[in-house]
Amino acid sequence: MLYEHRGLETARILLHSPNVSEGYTLYLRGRLDLTVEAVIHDNPKWHPLFTQDELAICTKRLEDYRYLP
Repeated sequence: MLYEHRGLETARILLHSPNVSEGYTLYLRGRLDLTVEAVIHDNPKWHPLFTQDELAICTKRLEDYRYLP
């Protein structure tokens, strides 16, 4: 997916998917910090690349899985 769409577009595709990405299997391993949502949420330098709605998606999904940075 990264090869085909590159980083930013891949992140947007994952965020706009109605379901959480397969990366959420990381939840079972206690590694939500490796999800695209956490990488975006935890690094303000990426925030200007995303809309407020996209940032809200990150926050909501992480809250739903009780992520603590």
